[in-house]
Amino acid sequence: MTTLTFRTNAQEVAGGLPASDLPCDLPQMLDVDPAVVAGSAAEEIAHVLFDRDRRGEIHRPWRSLISRPEFRSPPGLSFTERTALSYARLRLVNDSLDDPGSLVADPYRLAGLHEWTGVVDASLGAVAGIHYNLFLGSLYDHEGPSSRSLSDFTSMQRTGTFLCTELEHGNDAACLRTTAAYDRSTGGFVLHTPTPGAQKFMPNTSLTGGPKTALVAARLLVDGEDQGVFLFLTPLTDESGPLPGVRVRRLPERAGHPLDHCITSFDQVRLPREALLEAEHGRLDADGTVTSSLGNRRKRFLRSVHRVTTGKLCMSGAAVGVSRAALAIAVRYAHARHIGGPKAGQRIPLAAHRSHHGRLLLGLSTAYAMTFLHREAVTRWAERGPGDSSDTERMVALTKSWTTWQARDIAIECRERCGAAGLLSASALAGIATDLEGTITAEGDNLVISLKAAAELLFNHQAPVRRTDRPVEEQSLSDVYFLRDLLAEAEVLWHARARRSLREGPSRDSVRRWNAASASALKMAEVHTRLLAGDAFIDAAAQAVGPEARHLLHQLARLFLLKEVAEHTGILLATGQLTVEHIRDLPDAIEETIADLAPHMMTLVDAFDLPEEFFAGIPIAHQDYALRWDELAGPPEGFTLSR
Repeated sequence: MTTLTFRTNAQEVAGGLPASDLPCDLPQMLDVDPAVVAGSAAEEIAHVLFDRDRRGEIHRPWRSLISRPEFRSPPGLSFTERTALSYARLRLVNDSLDDPGSLVADPYRLAGLHEWTGVVDASLGAVAGIHYNLFLGSLYDHEGPSSRSLSDFTSMQRTGTFLCTELEHGNDAACLRTTAAYDRSTGGFVLHTPTPGAQKFMPNTSLTGGPKTALVAARLLVDGEDQGVFLFLTPLTDESGPLPGVRVRRLPERAGHPLDHCITSFDQVRLPREALLEAEHGRLDADGTVTSSLGNRRKRFLRSVHRVTTGKLCMSGAAVGVSRAALAIAVRYAHARHIGGPKAGQRIPLAAHRSHHGRLLLGLSTAYAMTFLHREAVTRWAERGPGDSSDTERMVALTKSWTTWQARDIAIECRERCGAAGLLSASALAGIATDLEGTITAEGDNLVISLKAAAELLFNHQAPVRRTDRPVEEQSLSDVYFLRDLLAEAEVLWHARARRSLREGPSRDSVRRWNAASASALKMAEVHTRLLAGDAFIDAAAQAVGPEARHLLHQLARLFLLKEVAEHTGILLATGQLTVEHIRDLPDAIEETIADLAPHMMTLVDAFDLPEEFFAGIPIAHQDYALRWDELAGPPEGFTLSR
């Protein structure tokens, strides 16, 4: 086994002693629960993975909730029935809350809700994100709960939804065309859809799930003059159907998890004065004058819909949770499924083969990195100050795009590793990749938000600080800090290439200049995100104290970084950041790390802490999967079962 050079907090405290020589009181020195250290490696890794001392607050309530029988889906439900079930579960979520308002105000718990519920019901995650984050969150953020009664929404007598995107305006929502004209005679507004392209596209506005109220993004008109986009609280339906002037039409069934997506439009719908959501960034005075603390209408709009950023964290949370669940199923099956071995009559598990467990371990290394990056993004967003909002928003956007893209790749790999069994809905893998398409597009299309972040980084780039200082010839591929610094150098090199392409592009054609630079800028943003993930992984792994847990996390971090560096060996060699010997040894280093981790795959997925109730209905997640399939199969064709 390759000796791993990894500087942990524990080693620094203990003066670099090996694990066997660590002082017995080290857990107290590092503020770690001794009971966790005394338990299994999986328990300690779970402690690190799930927010350490805040695990009980952020994660355990949601884990307990999805363990309930109501979150086991009966087979044979129609699209509409599955959608209705998700709304019923949303009410179970609400019943579990002491105060929905406290959930709305807590990005940690909101993201945790999606991280756990997404594992059992992707549609539930969607409607929960819309109701709690976009709808209730916007109400609380604009005026607070004291300015109007929210009891209908906090009690779930009415479900909240959010209408922003239009048929002709998606990522350019600041240009949307729905209008809300100020009526001086009544002090209210007239909400109207002026063109077919201004119809609201894909909100969940049907009668499924009960009566609904929306926040509608519309262009405020005062005496015909455009004042920018604001949010308007608009009742849509009651128990009987759409309210007067509201038109709701269901869209065809979508790919992936079911949801009641609709096209919604308004025909001269009258709203009271209090329908307008106001805050410091935009208020309408009694004389019809708009006052604002912000300088332009676009900034006012972005402030009105800033809950979308928290929504990105929710999408990322769903992605990391689903990735871990898919890997847990695939790894359990890899150990349960036996095939013929090299000797006559011998049976060995799928997990014995490098071609099988190597792919799953690469997925595990990415899933751990995704989780730790997500933790860092949630923390930065929750604790941001007034001067670092733009940097934090950019990190959240990049985290969302990278984690949701990676989650889809992991889901596809896990399904394939389970063969034909993975195609059956009872295996819980067949639809995951398609379900993840929603997270890739929701709260900002991944490519678009990545391009925006790349453009910002292009002009506001700060070179990453190196964490090693030895000459390259003395560096070892066993040192994760060296690997991390190689990734940092790759980011700097791609940034320089993008700047050069932009500088050398046509001076009077901004589109062609950006086209010339965009590919390199996107690559720079991608490497930047993977570097953030690597740093988060290294820092989290350093929190482990038990020798087995620390070793496994360190090796998994090393595998992640080796894999990432392998994509940039050409450019790193050309600029002297890697030697020929490093490149020659890189494949062996990856293989050695995989071989070291292979016997511990079950420990690594046990640390995901998924409840056994989740696995109960998934045959391939059990050693006796053949019997479980037999129990799930229907009666033989041509026979009638006697009673």
